[in-house]
Amino acid sequence: MPALDRASAATVPLGRGALARWAIRSWVLRVATAAALGVDAVVHWQNAPAYDAVTGTVSQGALFRTEAVVAIVAALLVLIRPRRSSWVAALLVAGSALGAVLLYRYVDVGSLGPLPDMYENIWQVPGKLLSAYAEAAAVVLAALGLLTQRGAAPPHEAAGSQAAGAEARSGPRLPTR
Repeated sequence: MPALDRASAATVPLGRGALARWAIRSWVLRVATAAALGVDAVVHWQNAPAYDAVTGTVSQGALFRTEAVVAIVAALLVLIRPRRSSWVAALLVAGSALGAVLLYRYVDVGSLGPLPDMYENIWQVPGKLLSAYAEAAAVVLAALGLLTQRGAAPPHEAAGSQAAGAEARSGPRLPTR
């Protein structure tokens, strides 16, 4: 058997079922990540007016509005363009928001450069705990999205399954027709 034929026999594309499962898992992960970022955005947008009076060079309300817009952009990227860079953006947005809420909940760091003193040692602010939970969920989901991202190819293009009785091969695979 010529080398090309043997490689073709060992690289049988996955069936439609595997492709369908991959697509469903991908969509569920993308929608869940976008939903968590959306909750974060809504809470920040709704609470922004209450924090306009907390000022440094910029107000805490302006930071909240910025967080809301950036979270929506990251959510849309994950939904519309699910690439490694989109998952990284979602992870950074959610992680930075979660880090900020935890830092300013438990540590009084005062003003940092242009940032106002945002210390608030309570969880009772409407939506604050919900936002923290959504940010934590978005961190986990975006990390999973990043880990499961295999380039841009679905399983039928990115991996193959062994044909019955075929030997396992290491090294690069030759293209099949």
